[in-house]
Amino acid sequence: MTIGERGGRAGAAGSGPPPGGAAPAVDVLVPTCDRPVELATTLAGLAAQTGVSFRVVISDQSAGPAGFDTPSAATLIAALRRRGTAVELHRHLPRRGIAEHRAFLLSRASAGAVLLLDDDVWLEPGVLDRLHRALSELGCGFVAASVQGLSHLHDRRPHECAPFEAWDGPVRPETVLKDGPGWARWTLHNAANGLHLAERLGLDTGALPPPGTWLPYKVAWAAGCVLFDRAALLESGGFDFWREIPADSHGEDVLSQQRVMAAHGGAGILPSGAYHQQSPTSIPVRSASAVDLLPLRSPPG
Repeated sequence: MTIGERGGRAGAAGSGPPPGGAAPAVDVLVPTCDRPVELATTLAGLAAQTGVSFRVVISDQSAGPAGFDTPSAATLIAALRRRGTAVELHRHLPRRGIAEHRAFLLSRASAGAVLLLDDDVWLEPGVLDRLHRALSELGCGFVAASVQGLSHLHDRRPHECAPFEAWDGPVRPETVLKDGPGWARWTLHNAANGLHLAERLGLDTGALPPPGTWLPYKVAWAAGCVLFDRAALLESGGFDFWREIPADSHGEDVLSQQRVMAAHGGAGILPSGAYHQQSPTSIPVRSASAVDLLPLRSPPG
């Protein structure tokens, strides 16, 4: 099964490739707010990606000037465009919550796969191609590169890595409910646990891994860098639930992954190669989690 084979609604007008250009394999969707330095660093990681065609869509909700208008970000946007990578820029205001912001970005997508990339994540070279290869080969709804906090490089937490379980065979749909079986896997993505797991398994030696080197494993959810089959995400409702939750809710990424995983399966992959810049959150007030407000139900039987 190829990415996007399930179908789904078309992207918004004007969201496709430039006239005469080949359609990109991946749309990278980046919501940003009041993080100009972090955004430029994230763009630097994207500028180093090769092996798979992609387009970048950035939506800014900063209180002041847009983060993509800084000299650093503008330089990287120009560099991406110079090599033929389309970059689409938006000022999406007023703010109506991160779930609505992600829904807007998804409405701009047209590629078969969409990478939900936070504005404070740096990708080492090869990550996007590795994610795309994994999604294509596994045929599931999403694959994730969990973000690693390098300030925790020497903070080893074997008890948090205990729930690790590699996928043996095809990735299958799973209904992972909060505090139910499988939920304990969320600790795999704390601190630098993913990096330590990859080291333990011989998948990360400090050098860039070969393109075909990756291992899928079972997740509860992942934050910051998740590549979805766009059709699977749309079939599961995308982020249209933003209308059903308060604007200051969080957990929209968790809920979207739960829904896709229940229908199509999902996996993390090691090595990750995605690094959290460890800046303070841009969403300091969080009234409730979408997972608590709109919980999944166990399948019948």
